[in-house]
This record gives sequence, C-alpha cells and structure tokens, in this order.
Amino acid sequence: MKVVILAGGYGTRISEESMFKPKPMIEIGGKPILWHIMKLYGYYGFNDFIICAGYRQQVIKEWFANYYLHNSDVTFDLKANRMEVHSSHSESWRVSVIDTGLDTMTGGRIKRIEKYVGGEPFLLTYGDGVSDINIEKLVRFHRSHGRCCTVTAMNVGQRFGVLEIDKDNRIEGFREKDKSDGSVINVGFMVCEPTIFQYLKGDDTVFEKEPINQMIRDGQLMAYTHTGFWQCMDTLREKERLEDLWESGEAPWKVWDT
Repeated sequence: MKVVILAGGYGTRISEESMFKPKPMIEIGGKPILWHIMKLYGYYGFNDFIICAGYRQQVIKEWFANYYLHNSDVTFDLKANRMEVHSSHSESWRVSVIDTGLDTMTGGRIKRIEKYVGGEPFLLTYGDGVSDINIEKLVRFHRSHGRCCTVTAMNVGQRFGVLEIDKDNRIEGFREKDKSDGSVINVGFMVCEPTIFQYLKGDDTVFEKEPINQMIRDGQLMAYTHTGFWQCMDTLREKERLEDLWESGEAPWKVWDT
C-alpha cells in the first residue's frame, strides 16, 4: 500500500522558514518534518511514498537525491575524482516526488497522482503533522467497514473544521468550528480506496470541502478515533514545541528505534 503525502502548500503561517523551503522540509531535530512522518509509516512497513510537491518542489527532490550521501561516512579523493563510502544508514524507502503544481488545491494534488497509485487502496496524510498513531490498526479498521475513505479523528481544540460522527463511526457532517463546541477534527492519517478519485475534479478541488461532503452524503466516509498524540506545525510556536519534545528525548511520535 502506497503512502501519499501532501507537501505542496506555501506554509504562509510559518513564513519565517517557508520563504526558503516548503513547509514539510522545515526541520525538527535536524530532519525535515516530512522525514519524521515517513519514519512513522516505515516503522509499520509502509515504505513506498508518493510526495505531492508544489511550492519549491526542487528542495524536496534535491534532499532525497542526496539522502544517501548525507547519511554516509565518505572519503572524497579529488585527484582521482572518486568517492569511497565507508558506512551508511539509509532507509528502505521508494520515493516518488511529483510536481503537482504551484497553486493546485489539495484535492487537485491527489487527483494528479492517480496514475502513480495504480488502482489500489492507499494511505494519505498531510506533510506537516506528526502523531503516535498505530498505522496498522488504522488500516485494519478501514478494511473492516468497506467504505471509500477513513479519516483519523481527534479532539484537539477548535482551530479547525469539525466532524460529526455517529455511534457506528460513520461521519454525518463536516462544518467549520464553533467557539462553544469541543468536537473532533480530521488530523489526516487517512486510508482511501481508489474510488476516491471519482470525487475529485480539477486542480481547484479542495479535498476538505466538496469531496468530503459528497462522501458524507454517500455514506462513504468513516472515522478512526485517535486519543494519543498529534501535533501539526502551522506556526513557529508549534515548531518550537515539537523541537523541544524531540530534544528532550520524549517525542511521542518517535516510535522507531533508529
């Protein structure tokens, strides 16, 4: 099962760093937050990634192009024009970085990578949020209900649009936040059937609007409830919080050993 990561936005709310790189390439503990997300999926055996790039997409491509070099001990013999690799630590990842357009909306980006998915179910998430979610349990839940899409739901406050979920975990509504409520939100970490592409139109399609609402009307959107850790990185303050957790050695999302 491939992992699709949305990594093409501008990241305007954390412009201190996103002026120079896409938000998923902003570093936590010396590694892009994109790497942290991929490490989580890799821990559960999902190592085939499709990165939906856009803004400054060349930064992502160049980082992966040099990944092996940057994670190896090497000797450069300049006279002989030769490089000797002494030891390396590399991931067993296959990474496709796809330029999905500079101003393409989230649904449009997903639509653009349809041919790379290969007509199979796939995992989908945003490139700016980390979690200690058990991906194996998420996939098992998705396979149990047979619907088009599962989103991970969590009660984390009221900055985002909220989900209305029935007793059978079927999503009945999606609306903007209200100051008085404490409803759960979609934090990403989704599982999708290939039929989801039927809900996506052109580059202007915002996944979180009409596609999600149409799936709700069709009874095709389900919620997997997560009660552990999740944190997005929208602002410099949130980046600093993640950095502090990582430096303390107590980052909840670090479920891997190395």
